Amino acid sequence: MSDRKVRPAALILLFAIAVVVCAADQFTKFLITSNLVEGQQVQVLGEVLQFHYVKNSGAAFSLASGSTWIFSAIAVGVTGFIFWYARRIRSTGWAILFGMLLGGTIGNLIDRLFREPSFGLGHVVDFIQVWGFPAIFNVADSFIVSSMGLFLILTLRGVRLEGNQASSGSVREELNSNERG
Repeated sequence: MSDRKVRPAALILLFAIAVVVCAADQFTKFLITSNLVEGQQVQVLGEVLQFHYVKNSGAAFSLASGSTWIFSAIAVGVTGFIFWYARRIRSTGWAILFGMLLGGTIGNLIDRLFREPSFGLGHVVDFIQVWGFPAIFNVADSFIVSSMGLFLILTLRGVRLEGNQASSGSVREELNSNERG
């Protein structure tokens, strides 16, 4: 397969994961907002795992609270980039990574666009509190962070978007061919 051809399986996987992640995020937020009042805590596994319903107008750790419109714009940019870049991905690992990132980004973007107080300024619903972790987060956040962990693994292992692994020999051959022509 040519480097320029789209691999439909990778695109399907990317978008299927994005849909599942976004749907899981929105469904869990629906359950929380329907069954808890803001500020309420429910122990799931004692103090190790609790549901604590909060509204976050900022980023992770409630940084830059009140700057929701900035994070909305960034999320739109990330979403647009993934849609534009997706055609280049032929690797299963990279398709999973971008699917997790896209689904999480859209999940939080839906909150920022359509939740109170107004369009583009909505607060993200956070509810997962893990003992010893300093922030309350949601399903979308966990997939965004997991995608960055997968990014590190794929990068350190030298996995390319095409799905093959970069080796020192192939890099050397590529450099030599560039010098010749």
